[in-house]
Amino acid sequence: MENTINSASPPQNPLSKYFRQAAIHVKLPSNGKYWEEGALELPITGELPIFPMTARDEVTLRTPDGLLNGSSVVEIIQSCCPGIKNAWKTPSIDLDTILIAIRIASYGAEMDIDTKCPHCETENNHALNLSNLLGTIQCPDYSTPIVVGELSIIVKPQYYFNLNKKNMLAYEEQRLLEAINKEGTADELRTTQINSSMKKLLDISIDTIVDSTASISINNDVTVSDPKHIKDFFEHANGQVIRQIQKRLGEINIESQIANQKITCTNIECQKEFQTPVEFDYANFFAVGS
Repeated sequence: MENTINSASPPQNPLSKYFRQAAIHVKLPSNGKYWEEGALELPITGELPIFPMTARDEVTLRTPDGLLNGSSVVEIIQSCCPGIKNAWKTPSIDLDTILIAIRIASYGAEMDIDTKCPHCETENNHALNLSNLLGTIQCPDYSTPIVVGELSIIVKPQYYFNLNKKNMLAYEEQRLLEAINKEGTADELRTTQINSSMKKLLDISIDTIVDSTASISINNDVTVSDPKHIKDFFEHANGQVIRQIQKRLGEINIESQIANQKITCTNIECQKEFQTPVEFDYANFFAVGS
């Protein structure tokens, strides 16, 4: 008697049509450029589908350690953006757009912000339209080289992994410096520890420049793109080269920032307009009702 194998597919969950669906689609400032190969899959439309957060995602964002080391942000991005296969490789210029879009998909386009009027010091509460913010985020100019003598240096955005790692190191070093400066630390020990911390902060600065450098061309002839060679160069380069790159990276940071928002004071005796920067604390940014 022959054995028969049941090849029937498992029954489909009748609730599957009620699973979450993409709530919005967004165009990334980078247009998919600068991502590591395999880290992003964009549909032919060029717009990334964004799903609302699940209950599990919301719990993930309440994990302090995960927020500090970046793992919670990565989990949320990959949960809500199936097209992103490796969120650690998200270019920094796309990060705010993705997180704002997830917030919109999960809780709607309006978010309350608190401000203080610089004219009368009245505390104000306003509803900020996040959809309008998305249209203000632009990709800076990375194509124009920084020319230093015979060298032409092309910069690029950092990946979230590198950016988060350096932010964590800088935060820890800053805490250490604050502890060192407290009374009770011997002068000799304090000097040694301060010198050590300053060296580490300098290393972070050099690593930032290395991670932000795509290539260095010599007389538009030889092009160097090996990170090891680039790091070796920056560690031995003239200080002028470092300063010029830092200046350009600072300009790029300003270009990529979310534009200040115009606010009208709610105090009827004032009602003056003022500009306020929009800065996101991701722990509070995704809080329900925030």
